[in-house]
Amino acid sequence: MGGDLNAFTSRENTAFYVKVLDEYIDRGIYLLTDIFMNSTFQEEEIEKEKGVIKEEIKLVEDTPDDYIHDLFSKTVWGDTGLGQPVLGRRETIKTFTREDLTGHVRKYYGTADTVVACAGNFDPDHVVGLLNNHLGGLRRGSEPKLFSPEYFRNGIAVYPRDLSETHICLGVEGIPYASHERYAVGILNSILGASVSSRLFQEIREKKGYAYSIYSFASLYADTGFWAVYAGTGRKKAVAVTELIIKEMRSLYTTISEVELRRAKDQLKGNIMLGLESTSNRMQNIAHQEIYYGKYLSSKEIIKEIESVTLDHVRDLASRLINEGRMSLTMLGPVKEEDFKHIIA
Repeated sequence: MGGDLNAFTSRENTAFYVKVLDEYIDRGIYLLTDIFMNSTFQEEEIEKEKGVIKEEIKLVEDTPDDYIHDLFSKTVWGDTGLGQPVLGRRETIKTFTREDLTGHVRKYYGTADTVVACAGNFDPDHVVGLLNNHLGGLRRGSEPKLFSPEYFRNGIAVYPRDLSETHICLGVEGIPYASHERYAVGILNSILGASVSSRLFQEIREKKGYAYSIYSFASLYADTGFWAVYAGTGRKKAVAVTELIIKEMRSLYTTISEVELRRAKDQLKGNIMLGLESTSNRMQNIAHQEIYYGKYLSSKEIIKEIESVTLDHVRDLASRLINEGRMSLTMLGPVKEEDFKHIIA
């Protein structure tokens, strides 16, 4: 069919998707729902996949600018819940049996947990009919156990490794995905480090040339989150870069201007509108809205919310998250912990 069939997993959900030409929508939905509901999990295939995942873990561990994010999550959330790597651990994967997998599917792959999102050129009534036909036998299933919100841990974690570059991840406790302050966080993130015109990019890369890659990002979850900065730099510049990141973060609440606020709003709106041109982005967007908000917000409603954010609001939020909140630092590379203790303190 010339389409795309795949799956991906985040820390809070797993997605199975198919993307095909509109003329193949019936076959695409049949194939996707058959895999979702009727996979047989043959023993030999499970053992083969264990080997594939172990190699994927090695690949991540050999990619420090990727691996640092897992290490940072472990630093702030610990060894359970959100602190665990999405790929899992070798010792855990080795123990999985066919009954573990089929039991998990029976327990959790039900109507209580499943969201179906569709985007593209299709007739809604026709698609709903196909989904009812193929998923109509889906049982309710058991909803995953809800735990207390994760406790954000402040501190320093250093992972010495013989690398040519030092990788830094530094962040503060953030907000949940559905928080009414999510648009303000998006604006703050844009100002701090989410674009080439951001403060961190201009100060650390363009003016000083201390790093090739530097950016800020917000990871929001159902009941918690964090707002962090990643940078890759040379060993001799690691302390200076970390100090500059903290300086820029802590000065936000007193130095954000109306000009920066306007530019950040325009950037967020541009990202939203350009994202609508991708059916994959649309599909993920409406799924996330259903999962976290329980309703759909149109692009016009979201843009209205963005425009309603004031300068006082973003300044107050920056003060609460950065200057009054907890901060955590993770380092990967040729560095020593004692070189950074004074920074967080």
